[in-house]
Parts: sequence; structure tokens; C-alpha cells
Amino acid sequence: MPVPCPARALPDRFFDRDAQTLARELLGKVIRHRHGDLWLAARIIETEAYYLTDKGSHASLGYTEKRKALFLDGGHIYMYYARGGDSLNFSAHGPGNAVLIKSAYPWVDALSDDNSLAQMQLNNPDANGNLRPAERLCAGQTLLCRALSLKVPDWDARRFDPQGLYVEDCAINVPRVIQTTRLGIPHGRDEHLPYRFVDAEFARFCTRNPLRRGQVEGRDFFILEQGN
Repeated sequence: MPVPCPARALPDRFFDRDAQTLARELLGKVIRHRHGDLWLAARIIETEAYYLTDKGSHASLGYTEKRKALFLDGGHIYMYYARGGDSLNFSAHGPGNAVLIKSAYPWVDALSDDNSLAQMQLNNPDANGNLRPAERLCAGQTLLCRALSLKVPDWDARRFDPQGLYVEDCAINVPRVIQTTRLGIPHGRDEHLPYRFVDAEFARFCTRNPLRRGQVEGRDFFILEQGN
């Protein structure tokens, strides 16, 4: 089978930065997970930042053995169950700070080829058991984990492993980023904070399109140009 390129795998120090900065910089990076002889892969298109002092974060509820990854150095994997499925997070700089990988888009290349994409579709059928179209395979945090076959018992509180799970810099340019409020935050839990980041080119494929009808730039979202 093809082998990964460890030289392009993001080192732990990449994750040791402010959660919002990390959330933005992860856009365009590729998650690869080994599934048997295949490398399943998806390009990150939507992230959310969380802080210890943020009422919407798990860390704000205090340290527990289950949440310990949130309090470890940047680059630890924190997984939990949400809406009956698995969710993927990476710890950032500072205890309790992290980034949720909200959605992604299937990535196909020499390492993760059409066979990998086909396996992702088998992993994540729709409610009727039919194959999902590629653009909807990872359009949400639990759909992403299901498509990539990422499970809480396998990866929670672990470091990345270039032979099993890692994030790669494939030199993808993300010229425009949408910044807006996070999704699913209960009222009174800092739901107003603009800690959600979306690759503008893939906005229609994320959990909820921030550019949908009725949304107003400067009120509901902001456009960040590369380098700003």
C-alpha cells in the first residue's frame, strides 16, 4: 500500500497556538486515518474554537478524566459523543482550549484514492442505507467521524500517529475565510462569540451555510482575507 509522507504531517507544535488562530489555520489541512489497507482522507472546511473560560466549552465544566485531553499540551486528540455519534477535537495552546473539527470534504489523491472514497461512502450511508454523495459525506462533525471511521475509544486523549491518524499540510491555499458564530450553543452559554471559521470556497458544503439567504455580512458573518 502507499505510505504516508511524515514530512508533511503537522507536528505537535503546530497545534500549540491560540485556539482561534489554530481553528483558522486548520482550514485546508487534510485529515488522514488508516482503515485497514486504506488511508481515508478529508480536507477540513469548518472549525470551531473553544476556550476554558468560554461557557460553551466542555472544559468550562471542569477537569475530569474524560476531558483530560483538553487540559494537555496542544496536539492531543479529544473525542466525545454528540447526537449519537463521535466528534473530533484537537487541543490548542493553554489548558482547556481546543478546536472542534466541524466538517470537511473528501480528499482524493495518490495516497487516498477512489477506493478510499468508496470506503468512506460505505462507512457513512444515509438513513435509507444509500450511498451519500461525496459532498455530503463529511458535512457535520459526526458525519465526518463516521466517514473516516474515527471512534472515541480508539483515539481519545492520544497524540497523532503517522501510521494511523495525522493531519497533513497539502499546500492548499484558503484565500477567504468566513468568521461567524458557532452552532448548537445553548442560550446563555456564550452563543454570541464568533468562534466558527469556514473555508469560503466550501461554505455550501459545511454544517450550515453561513452565506445562506438572509445572512448579512458585517452582522451575521465577516470575511477574512488571507493574511489579515
